[in-house]
Amino acid sequence: MFMKYYFIMNPGSKGGKSKQKIELIHRLLEERRIAYDFALTKNLQHAYELSLAANQEGYETIAAVGGDGTINRVLNGFYSKAGLRNSKAKLGVIHTGTSADFCRSYNIPTNAADALEAIINGKIRKVKVGQICFAEGTRYFLCCANIGLGTMLANYANSGIREKYGDFLGTFFSLLKALRKFEPVKLTVNGRSYKNVYNLSVGKTYYVASGLKIKNTIANDAFYILPIQGNLFSSILKLYIGSQLKLSYADEIKIDGEGGIEFDGDTGGKLPCIITNAEPVEVFAYA
Repeated sequence: MFMKYYFIMNPGSKGGKSKQKIELIHRLLEERRIAYDFALTKNLQHAYELSLAANQEGYETIAAVGGDGTINRVLNGFYSKAGLRNSKAKLGVIHTGTSADFCRSYNIPTNAADALEAIINGKIRKVKVGQICFAEGTRYFLCCANIGLGTMLANYANSGIREKYGDFLGTFFSLLKALRKFEPVKLTVNGRSYKNVYNLSVGKTYYVASGLKIKNTIANDAFYILPIQGNLFSSILKLYIGSQLKLSYADEIKIDGEGGIEFDGDTGGKLPCIITNAEPVEVFAYA
């Protein structure tokens, strides 16, 4: 029998602490007598493979249950390499990880029971999706892509330190560790040269990474471009305290240079890359 709902669940998110939330989700679905299918992920690549298969099989709603990495890989299963949607499925999100940047950006509940309620009875929002094309392939993101320090920071932050100290302090300690090893780079963005760049953020939402957010009012359609260069500590302080930062905007962004790319807390691919808009995805949020 065809099932409307398919849940892709990561039991290892937040250091394995998500198992209790997964049990709660099963109990709530059974109490409401809602028919559904589900699968437990073995790793992040498996989450992508499950999402791709669920899109091809025609599920109406495909829900990611996990952290930002799981959400990102499930999102990628919605798209082809050409940036087109693989189906008309809607995306559900039940965040069980450490940093809930995507949920905070789009008014998606971070409480598991409320998030499930939003998937069943919530309103649908069209969410803008970024597409990154690089030599290794094509990937998609919902919040922000980072080039430079952000890649090293993500690797350190995903090593388990945030589970120990929390999102804010874990990210801060990871940043201090990354700063001891990172050397500023030279990047070319849409033909403009930037020297001594610590990090370049290209985003759609206020959240840059792991709870860090910009205070600026951002444009509705274009990507914002935020280079951090020169006085690094001043820029980081502005992010932590929520000060205004100088942004520029573009619909398509070509970045040349050397280094890796981080997006929505995940890492993959190296420069050069081109960032453009993909087809939007429909997401369940608060009613």
